[in-house]
Amino acid sequence: MSAEELKKVAIQAIDEKNQQLLEINQQLHKNPELAYKEFKSHDLLTNYLEKEGFQVQRSYPLPTSFRATFSRGKGPKMCVICEYDALPEIGHACGHNLIAEAGIGAAIGIKAALETSQTDLGQLIVYGTPAEEGGGGKIKMVEEGCFDDVDIAMMVHPSPYDASYASIYSAMSFKITFEGKAAHAAGSPWEGINALDAAVQAYVNISTLRQQFKPTWRVHGIVTEGGIKTNIIPDRAKLEYRFRAPSDSELQILQQKCKNCFQSAAQATGCKVDIVHEGICDDHYRSVINNLHLVDLYENNAKSLGIEFPSRAEQKQKMLGSTDMGNVSRVVPSIHPTYSIETKGGNHTREFAVAASTEQAHRQTIIAAKSMAMTCIDVMSSRDLQVQIKQEFIASTSQ
Repeated sequence: MSAEELKKVAIQAIDEKNQQLLEINQQLHKNPELAYKEFKSHDLLTNYLEKEGFQVQRSYPLPTSFRATFSRGKGPKMCVICEYDALPEIGHACGHNLIAEAGIGAAIGIKAALETSQTDLGQLIVYGTPAEEGGGGKIKMVEEGCFDDVDIAMMVHPSPYDASYASIYSAMSFKITFEGKAAHAAGSPWEGINALDAAVQAYVNISTLRQQFKPTWRVHGIVTEGGIKTNIIPDRAKLEYRFRAPSDSELQILQQKCKNCFQSAAQATGCKVDIVHEGICDDHYRSVINNLHLVDLYENNAKSLGIEFPSRAEQKQKMLGSTDMGNVSRVVPSIHPTYSIETKGGNHTREFAVAASTEQAHRQTIIAAKSMAMTCIDVMSSRDLQVQIKQEFIASTSQ
């Protein structure tokens, strides 16, 4: 059968599971779980994949990650990725319930195509990846060798707009603690060393530095501790900061500039400062390297289903934040397209959490799932494409 015929098989299979896929996304949405605590989500998805005929390795290699496979002879190993962790207090405000639905939907379609094909096409791998929201689940999975036998990886992400080639930045987070000396704020303030003053000064330092930031640099910070009572000079204050930049090299420059702001604030106030890289994983989130051959395939397939994309230049101007999928893209050819859902707010807002539960969001997710399945079929059906994708990956990661 031709690739186009197999795509029709995949689309039909996804349509037949439409209601079941909706139920999966709704169950995830109603039961949000935080990073590395996604036990119900893990069980929901692995039970479904097992029922659908996949070979499932539960808790592989992390307690709430999994690997599911289906093979049809020799050929490339295509990986579709699911995310399913939520955010504190606002639940699935990044739409990871939809990402899981899209990944499972694509897997259903690809499996149907593999079963129907009269020739060997290869293997499908579905990875469930926990803790994207700051925990670096995919980074740990890369370190565990999960992607060593993968030829191509992909996932999709809901957002307010469609983009196959938007910018996804490198990111690094830090926790900063200033230590001073407590004293009575009215009776003997001169005996104290005010840690809150140091935190405020650091915040102001960075705000002043912003004039010299490149337009593509992003710095966000909050005060997480600033004293216990107004009549006590605070002896401890804490900040949390995240830095983002288009490349690892720029990120290193940016974070050093900001570290100087923290250290100078400590020196000016007489405090001690401790700057600690935040995160369960040791590495930072790296910028996504989109494989252009895969981008073109995905975009063409999505267009065939009625999706319209802005120009490549317009897409490049959009900054979508950061993801540990960037780390995957450094070890295997990858894409991370976004697809639009109707929402009154952007990702990480309560409005987006509401939008991620709607029928309209489900419909758009099904289109994204079909687009991924069709893209995988294109690659599995063409040795020439496989070679071109690999050559581009080698060139893009050797720079």
